[in-house]
Amino acid sequence: MTAASSRLAELLVAILPEAEARTAFGQTSVQVPLQRWAEAARLARDELGCTVFDWLGAEDAGRPGAVGARHTVTLHVLEPGTWDGLLMRTEVSADGALPSVAGMWAGAGWHEREAAEMFGLALADEPAPAHLLLSADFAGHPLRKDFVLASRVVRPWPGRLEPGEDGTAAPSRRRLAPPGVPGPEWGPRREEQE
Repeated sequence: MTAASSRLAELLVAILPEAEARTAFGQTSVQVPLQRWAEAARLARDELGCTVFDWLGAEDAGRPGAVGARHTVTLHVLEPGTWDGLLMRTEVSADGALPSVAGMWAGAGWHEREAAEMFGLALADEPAPAHLLLSADFAGHPLRKDFVLASRVVRPWPGRLEPGEDGTAAPSRRRLAPPGVPGPEWGPRREEQE
């Protein structure tokens, strides 16, 4: 598979003027308004020939109580002739719902349900998707930033504490040699060289 193609992104922006192509770190993506998400996906499949679904993922972009986008959703589809990829993104607010693209690519249904279950992303076409990974009685969405891990509440972090976290003073920052390098007592002494 190749990286997201700027050629496909430019073609989609030419067809859908509300979309905006962005390039960062050699990766070109198309930012699509939420209300045009399903239309942009249909154009990518029918007009640009991106008939192969690769993946759909979500990200918790917001902070609890923050105004604006709650989730960023990313869709990656491929054109089978050249295997060029098209990367599309949209922002979903806390009260918004993502239109489904599972009718265009059957594999997207699983990815959308996973995003709904793990991030609490609302789906416009399926208000109560079936559980995939968590039990039906599980409360919350474990991949959200505001989800409290039960293990942190029940017992303290099992890893080593950082210097100064245990109430003692932080150690001095003396210069240390890398592992395997002998100390200053090894080798000829300065007075022997003179």
